[in-house]
Amino acid sequence: MSEDWNTKYGPRRVRRDPPTLEEAIFAAAGITEDHDAQAEIAAALMGMPLDAVQAEVKKQSRVAARGGVVTRVIAGEQGAQRSVVVERRVVRRIPTAAKRTGT
Repeated sequence: MSEDWNTKYGPRRVRRDPPTLEEAIFAAAGITEDHDAQAEIAAALMGMPLDAVQAEVKKQSRVAARGGVVTRVIAGEQGAQRSVVVERRVVRRIPTAAKRTGT
């Protein structure tokens, strides 16, 4: 889809491409960690039925659960590829020791 409008420098065109399913799931994973919510967000972005997206979200979550690092290759302009690496760091919280009363 494209949209044209006239400016003082001449007509301008903006190209609008819907995201791929993988890109939509990647964006949804950045918003929430809940797999059902990810599927709903990705389905809304793509305009696809929820059932088809849920299967793909579950498949990608299993792959991500095996390792801690997810690498995505996103095609840029004219087929050039660039890698996006997302690393999740697990934060360990040490419970605070019970407050001691002085002697």
